[in-house]
Amino acid sequence: MSSNPNLDDYMQKGMYGAKETKPEERRKFLGTLRERVVIALNQPQVIEPSPYKEILDAMKKNTGAKLYLNGHLDYSYLSKYIKEANQAKMEYTIVTNKEADSEIGLLIAYDHAINKEDIYIGEQTNDTVEEESSQDSQKKGLFTTIGKWFSK
Repeated sequence: MSSNPNLDDYMQKGMYGAKETKPEERRKFLGTLRERVVIALNQPQVIEPSPYKEILDAMKKNTGAKLYLNGHLDYSYLSKYIKEANQAKMEYTIVTNKEADSEIGLLIAYDHAINKEDIYIGEQTNDTVEEESSQDSQKKGLFTTIGKWFSK
């Protein structure tokens, strides 16, 4: 009795669903692959009251891409991005994986690989605060050094 590989594949697919490539990566990236992602926010960033400008810009620049939203987050946090996606005429989908919850809150991705190296956005408020505090410490360091010269 000879077995037909195509028939076996078809039967397996019918019984268990399609074989999924890189399932761990797909769980992390809301059902898509890392190589397709344009930009991503983690869950705490999505919860912030105002939408990230980088995401809004990416919606406008990446026509043909799709917005993926983490369904584990409350709709009230996602709605501001859904509204913006509608205005930019970008498709979106809310992904809820009951077996795993990704730390990613939302991402914009294509249906093909683009291999963008840096996809994560830094925190909105922390970046400016860190810059200011590092400038203050540099100033303080300079005055402290000058003060030491005069005290000798």
